Amino acid sequence: MTTRTTFSLTEAAAAEGLAVARRTLELLRGVPEFGDRYAAAAPPGTLAELAALPPLAKDDLNTALAHLEPAAEHGATWLFQSGGSTGAPKVGYAPTGFYMAKVFEHWQPLERDDVFVNAWGAGRMWGAHFLAAGLADLSGCRVIALGSVTAEEYPQWLGFLADRKVTAIGGTPSVLRLWFAHARAAGIELPSLRKVLWLGEAWQPQLEEDLAAVAPKARRHGMFGSTETWVVGANSPDCPADTFHPFPHQLVHVGDGGLLDFTSLDPAMLNPVLRYRTGDAGELVPCPCGRPGPAMRVLGRRDNVVQVRGLGLHVDELLARVEREPGVTRAQVLVTERGGRAESVDVLVLGALPDPDSLRRALLAETFTLSTAFVHDPEHVRVRVVDALISNDRTGKTAGFAVREEL
Repeated sequence: MTTRTTFSLTEAAAAEGLAVARRTLELLRGVPEFGDRYAAAAPPGTLAELAALPPLAKDDLNTALAHLEPAAEHGATWLFQSGGSTGAPKVGYAPTGFYMAKVFEHWQPLERDDVFVNAWGAGRMWGAHFLAAGLADLSGCRVIALGSVTAEEYPQWLGFLADRKVTAIGGTPSVLRLWFAHARAAGIELPSLRKVLWLGEAWQPQLEEDLAAVAPKARRHGMFGSTETWVVGANSPDCPADTFHPFPHQLVHVGDGGLLDFTSLDPAMLNPVLRYRTGDAGELVPCPCGRPGPAMRVLGRRDNVVQVRGLGLHVDELLARVEREPGVTRAQVLVTERGGRAESVDVLVLGALPDPDSLRRALLAETFTLSTAFVHDPEHVRVRVVDALISNDRTGKTAGFAVREEL
């Protein structure tokens, strides 16, 4: 009988770092809003004792940070936003450097001779641009800090990047798709591009098609994390896109229902990350790349459920159904609310869809929540082919669903 791996580190490898978890537990005990939540919890000296602690959700961590107001021991204390695409913003803290020195010890996708385009948005409180800048600084490469560009600027900037013989680019997959789709449409090639760094969303398989036409030598290098955990793990071109190798200072645990939770073993961590759940499900598996130790395979979000007239609509399942349609490259669910009640549900589709109404009828027939919630007004469920999905202008991220409030 095979025992399922539930921790990314062995008992011996985690032993020293559990001192950080014990310190974090003491900090959380001092948060008044938690009451007796941690009163009976034993300071974890083993992985089993850690797994017995209550997990933290996003709202819990926000409550703790509001009370603790952590500050970096060295350098500035940076505050960054988490979320804001589909929910209220949450705040994460990081010291100058954003913990990337520890990441760089184990993952070095950039080298000194690279010319790296940092295409993550740099506006306001979004952290990925600055995190990537920290990684580039450690590598000693040349950096073009582009951030966000407007649609009409792509051809000029793409020509500039081709002239500069850019070797690496980084961004969210949604942003990267815009770059490569514009390059392909304009007939611009980036023959020097070898590396595509990504963070912030799941990798989009459709990127492979554009990369093959625009930059056939480019290979992907991914990071997984959040503004609360910061970078948990990374992968190489030899790893599946959904599989990441956790770093030694990040302890990954597979909990009930396959939900992943994360515990920081880094003494410099400002966020009290103790069994913190991002909403992702996953498993610990051997990686086909051959690297020893368990890798974290991310199976998708388990909190991507939106309430529609009192019923839970599983957005990922709906999108997977729509994206199986021939010609559909990507889809998004838009829920329009009035006075807190869902007025309509639109499935927005990128690509070619010859008969949107036929798909609409199929979705109503196959999806319990839609057929039940809109039994009296099925015309308020629509499928629409659009030129662009709804995205966060500041971060460039495109969520699986968006909620719009009408007055």
